[in-house]
Amino acid sequence: MKRSAAEIIREYGPFPDVDRVAGVTFDGQHVWFASGDKLNALDPKSGTLLRTIDVAAHAGTAFDGQHLFQIAEDRIQKIDPKTGRVLATIPAPGGGRDSGLAWAEGTLWVGQDRNRTIHQIDPETGTVLRTIQSNRFVTGVTWVDGELWHGTWEGDKSDLRRVDPQTGEVLESLDMPPGMGVSGLESDGRDQFFCGGGSTGKVRAVRRPKRAAAAGSASTTSAGSKRK
Repeated sequence: MKRSAAEIIREYGPFPDVDRVAGVTFDGQHVWFASGDKLNALDPKSGTLLRTIDVAAHAGTAFDGQHLFQIAEDRIQKIDPKTGRVLATIPAPGGGRDSGLAWAEGTLWVGQDRNRTIHQIDPETGTVLRTIQSNRFVTGVTWVDGELWHGTWEGDKSDLRRVDPQTGEVLESLDMPPGMGVSGLESDGRDQFFCGGGSTGKVRAVRRPKRAAAAGSASTTSAGSKRK
């Protein structure tokens, strides 16, 4: 396994009336983050909050190219980002013990922190299609260029891990500075990750390691990139 220190590029926040950052996603222009009772749209260039949607937002957040998906207690809501309207809901696989959320390959990927698992689920029904086991608490989840990454957070230790999507084997790890936790994770589809900072109320940008060549196929992508 390749291990290195995470390079923090930028910190955003804390923000007014935001006590905790949970899920994080990226729509190609804005970073969306969950903060308990609302979703917030952040301009990653200026660091300005542009708008909020009043909706239950307790854990992971994802974007499929058109809609936002948001974990709210024991369910996952499909949300129209233009109107803020909840269009549909499905059961979350952890029944309220879910953490990260990502969109890839036409499906949702749901982290369960204390169960140390990532589930691939049907976005229409919530049916679990497969499960990947981790050896640490799973917080945020993201896919980029065929790579599956997830955040971990136990005690004052946290890292970003690239894992084998078939076996869960850890292939690479970026260690966050001590006391700097990751509560949500998303890639911008290029050279950085956006990480929720838990009770600090911050969002952090972390450098994504460079690759000699892109891995995987275009069908497995991160927010803001081409999707099936």
